[in-house]
Amino acid sequence: MATVFTVQSDSEAECRVELERLCRDYGLVPALLPREWSGTGRWMARATPKAPAEVHGGQAV
Repeated sequence: MATVFTVQSDSEAECRVELERLCRDYGLVPALLPREWSGTGRWMARATPKAPAEVHGGQAV
């Protein structure tokens, strides 16, 4: 996967909303569902232009 778009936010809800907006507006697919980034209190999600082969534990493989 050559291009990855990342969302970072202060809450899971905000991260989820922005991930959904990126996917809808730009035709992306989730590659990493929202998860709290260790030790930072920030939430992160990722999307990519092409569908991942599989998703396990919220992460594309």
